[in-house]
Amino acid sequence: MKQGVPYLDLKAEFHLLRDDWFAALDEIGNKAAFVLGDNVKAFQQEAAAYVGSRFSVGVANGTEALVLSLRALGIGPGDEVVTTPFTFFATAEAVSLVGATPVFADVREDTFNLDPESVAVRITEKTKAILPVHIFGCPADMTEIRAIADAHGLVVIEDAAQAWGAKHADKVAGSMGETGCFSFYPAKVLGCWGDGGLVTTGDEEIHERLLRLRNHGATAPFMHSELGYNSRLDEVQAALLRLKLTNIDSAIAARQTVAGWYDERLRGSDATPPARPADGRHAFNLYTIRHPRRDALRSALNEGGVGTNQCYPLGLHLQEVYRHLGYRPDDLPVTDRLCGETLSLPIFPGLTEQQVDRVCDLVLAS
Repeated sequence: MKQGVPYLDLKAEFHLLRDDWFAALDEIGNKAAFVLGDNVKAFQQEAAAYVGSRFSVGVANGTEALVLSLRALGIGPGDEVVTTPFTFFATAEAVSLVGATPVFADVREDTFNLDPESVAVRITEKTKAILPVHIFGCPADMTEIRAIADAHGLVVIEDAAQAWGAKHADKVAGSMGETGCFSFYPAKVLGCWGDGGLVTTGDEEIHERLLRLRNHGATAPFMHSELGYNSRLDEVQAALLRLKLTNIDSAIAARQTVAGWYDERLRGSDATPPARPADGRHAFNLYTIRHPRRDALRSALNEGGVGTNQCYPLGLHLQEVYRHLGYRPDDLPVTDRLCGETLSLPIFPGLTEQQVDRVCDLVLAS
């Protein structure tokens, strides 16, 4: 009987890093510095250097990275933020949580990222920001998005939750907006073993406000200038992220190798492989295909013991929570098509060529 293929294998990663991480935990325990300690400070410096940003601020998770960014940029009630409906819910949720309104633009057929033309026609006098997502690790067209934002006096917030190490031309994801927002959920390209997040920025004033907002709006112990959050990156997770960051480019290269195996084996089939950026680097947080019989294919893969994920089954513009915004089916036709055709296949650095063969055999037979 052939063995199945997991969608993700975090156990192997744990065993590879276990001894080094436990040594780091021992050091943290001996110092008894568990909150905003040396590892958080060092990781913030190392992460900013990797991204190419002046500053970074460790926070509790990717959702709060977005919320704090919006707050730090002064976005709130009465404001509109143009973003994508083809993403995880947190992108739009963060906009709503600060009292602003998400305005959904359609995405491109090839990269699944925000379509700049669709963005441009949705800008109104209430628009304050554009919030692109580098979906699945593929960088959005930041040149066009940045040009639209600059022409209208808008800020750009990059949702790079799935895109650590992705590049648009020679710019790293998270370095092209007023802020860049990252999630370190375990399944991410750079993930911790719990929750964690990060905000990058090149602006000192934004940086200072982010530091306040993540710590109850505090300016000094027991002194508070505004309402903030308890949103601090954990010292234990920061120690792990520092370990993983030292080899992150090798991990991304391994993901690209796996993606290449899939591309080669699926060429000429009914499965459409994910597009690569014309100039840049896809980080391949996910390997997401399009298939005209997606649901039947997923059932066949499941029966064959292959893990998959359906990202995303319904656009955010049609979710019940946003019914009051008045979007209808076919308002964003590309998003609607993608929601009916996309399927994410297993991809992680330890995936073997034989496992990819197993997955592709089932895809080709479906």
